[in-house]
Order: sequence, then structure tokens, then C-alpha cells
Amino acid sequence: MKWLWTWGGRCFGYRDGNDLWTYDGRHVGRFTGDIVHDRHGGYLGESKNDNRLIRRQGGSSVRYSSFTPWAKRGGYAKYADYAGYAMYSGYEDFPGPETFS
Repeated sequence: MKWLWTWGGRCFGYRDGNDLWTYDGRHVGRFTGDIVHDRHGGYLGESKNDNRLIRRQGGSSVRYSSFTPWAKRGGYAKYADYAGYAMYSGYEDFPGPETFS
């Protein structure tokens, strides 16, 4: 299990194997390499700098395999937020966990 933050420094949740979980226990994405996609196979963003999530503006036209999300898990206490990084050109911050239902 590896904890992840958005590029802007907000605690998002964690990566467990190839699955992306919010800190409160919702399975919201799956990794294919460093790319993370939603349950329908659409681009959500990517992992950079070992523990940060970022999103390419305009997304990606590549489709990934769909998946059925796991049932909600017990949540974890959220880790502290960190300072954000300077944004790369052509990218935007990864959405916070509250945007996923």
C-alpha cells in the first residue's frame, strides 16, 4: 500500500496493487503502469514523482479496460496535506477524493 497526494498537495488516498482507493475506502481507479483510469476505462490521470497524482489537460483518447469496483473498505485516517508542486505545462491538478462517488 502506497499513500498518494494530488499535485497540489492534498491527501487523496492510496494505491494497493493496481487499484486506487480514496482514504475513506472507495475504489475509484485502476493503474495501468503510471496511468490511472476509471471503471469505464476513461483516463483519470497519472502518477508522477513517486507519490503524486496529476492530470493531463484534455485527458487522453486511449481507452483502458473497464473493471468492477471493489466494495467500500474501512477508511483510514487521512494523512496531512503537503505543499503543492509547480504545475507542469499542459497539466492540471488531480481531482480531490470528494469528487468521486
